[in-house]
Amino acid sequence: MSKIIHYIIILISTIITSGCLSPQKHNYPLEIEHVLLKAKNNRKELEKALNYFYKRDDSLKIKAIEFLVANMDIHYSETYYWKTVTGKKIDFSEFDYPDLKTAVAAIDSLRDIYGGLFYQDTIIYDMNILTGNYLINHVNRTVDNWKESPYKDIPLNDFCEYILPHRVTVEPVTDWWKEYHERYRWLGDSLRHKPLEYVMDYAAIDYKDWFKFTTGKEPQRNEPLARLSAKQLLFRKKGPCEDVASLETFILRSQSIPVAYVTIPFWATSTGAHFINAVFYPDMKMRRLDVSMGSGREYDLDREPAKVIRHTYSKQLETLAMHEKEGNIPPGFMRRVNYIDVTKDYWEVANVKIPLFPSIDKSDSILYAGMFNYGHWHAGWWGKVRDDSVTFENMAKGTVILPMIYKNDEFVPAGYPMLNAYNHQIHLAPDFKNLHRIVIKEQDRYLRFRPKKEYELFYWDKDWVSAGKQVTGIDTEELVFKNVPMNALLRLIPEYSEGKERPFIIMEDGTRYWW
Repeated sequence: MSKIIHYIIILISTIITSGCLSPQKHNYPLEIEHVLLKAKNNRKELEKALNYFYKRDDSLKIKAIEFLVANMDIHYSETYYWKTVTGKKIDFSEFDYPDLKTAVAAIDSLRDIYGGLFYQDTIIYDMNILTGNYLINHVNRTVDNWKESPYKDIPLNDFCEYILPHRVTVEPVTDWWKEYHERYRWLGDSLRHKPLEYVMDYAAIDYKDWFKFTTGKEPQRNEPLARLSAKQLLFRKKGPCEDVASLETFILRSQSIPVAYVTIPFWATSTGAHFINAVFYPDMKMRRLDVSMGSGREYDLDREPAKVIRHTYSKQLETLAMHEKEGNIPPGFMRRVNYIDVTKDYWEVANVKIPLFPSIDKSDSILYAGMFNYGHWHAGWWGKVRDDSVTFENMAKGTVILPMIYKNDEFVPAGYPMLNAYNHQIHLAPDFKNLHRIVIKEQDRYLRFRPKKEYELFYWDKDWVSAGKQVTGIDTEELVFKNVPMNALLRLIPEYSEGKERPFIIMEDGTRYWW
């Protein structure tokens, strides 16, 4: 009997030694286990990083790696590779060349060789490609540097959100921290002797010295690359405002200065969008930063934003996408789960309650705040239906908001627009019982008539409805339109329109206000 027991012990020892019987796995928190399951073949790399820090029993670094992994499943790179007309993938790296000009010439040469090259855009999730060593190095570097920085006493959650992350938005992931830290060590050292506002001025001077701001100066990038990687920013040395904001995020985080990437998805009273930063003092008071303006000084926005959105690394429970299916949400930032609405930190805001059409199906419990940009209504925010109205919270004053249903990839008006003015709100339902004659005069910065051109006036009634056309003469300074409904949102469109004309209202006394 003793021999049998002896052989069993030997057999079990052999199995364990050979690896046929795995040791008991670590019991990870549920949110981390959820990501590990989704990581599939890359699970072992994420576990390598987790277990590395668990064994060393450093509470700060354990919290850091858990924070990164628990939120990693929502982060990815939007990138691309080159392929031939036959679909063959071409290995090409711009970093194999001394500068961008040479790299572009090289890809042009390859086009000639292969008879043409094409982009193949692709999405790569962090949880499927990041290695254990990458994460270990990144956590060690960021935590160790933070412990020695002027920001060492900020809350751990703020460190995790605004210093720790290995990425900013959807740029390709690179091993960037060491290069940025060494290049901008002087900026971190300056903070030990100078106030933050001085250091931000230094950052703006540095940016102007070597980085070219391309917004309005060069065409958009002709490649499916939404954001440049940290390495591409240093290599290409140019980009629009979205890349400038990314650059400052990498720079400041490499020096343990908490900074956030901030988006204005689109302007509510103009065309286009904008991307900026929010940097924080040691007490975590926010300071606005936009080095593309040529200065690190704090500033005010010069026009009304649809919304101002601060990106986070972690998932935010109050975001719409945490509770609504993606297909029910319009394309754009609202499909993400890692952002905070910070509009009230940048602009005067108010809650806007808008009555709905009686015919609206109340089963559509979520409606969208349409705001006018570049000739179209775009969804800037969302609100819940309550009885016969919808309320949109913290909306920028000085804007017009149209409640909209999003269904089958289209927007349908759900009510008349509401003017969210600075001192009052006006429900812009056209009054067809009171038609009036209006005079539209030229106005500096807003309207100049061109001779012998046709202009058409529209008012909003579930769509833009024509109120008549007029043709200018040689010296026309004003146009007159009759039988226009009172209390209507108006828009004057010339035959040479580029879609930039802003809507306006005309009060009973003839005063005109543009929105």
